[in-house]
Amino acid sequence: MILSTTCYLEKDGKYLMLYRDKKESDMNEGKWLGVGGKFEPGESPEDCMRREIWEETGFTVRRWRYRGLVTFVSDTWDTEYMHLFTIQDWTGEAKDCDEGTLRWIDRERLLELPMWEGDRLFLELLGQDVPFFSLKLCYEGEKLVYAEKDGRPCGGTA
Repeated sequence: MILSTTCYLEKDGKYLMLYRDKKESDMNEGKWLGVGGKFEPGESPEDCMRREIWEETGFTVRRWRYRGLVTFVSDTWDTEYMHLFTIQDWTGEAKDCDEGTLRWIDRERLLELPMWEGDRLFLELLGQDVPFFSLKLCYEGEKLVYAEKDGRPCGGTA
């Protein structure tokens, strides 16, 4: 079981996105993601979110919204429980990320980017400003085969 965070910094109608192109043996290679990563021992979701943003961007978070819990179930990888945040306020200077390329992307263009199918579902929920949600995404390899929001099947599956 994996515990992680993914965070979307919001500014001027754009999200800060990470194109995974620098890490060896990266299951996310070639995909665009939010900033985030795995919990360290003793961390809360907020602790992990703040640390990961600092490590990957150089920003110190001041204001955020905890948006949801996403459960990834896979026939290939361990089950992952990802805590999803949007960030509205931070300080600091941007730095290069050792896991990939950071870029500000217009929200309207996000779904055009190469990304996991399930990421499109929660990005749409964020765009609709849906209150806190639970999303379960089931994959066979890289194919999304089932999704449910708040315990009910939802779109995006075969």
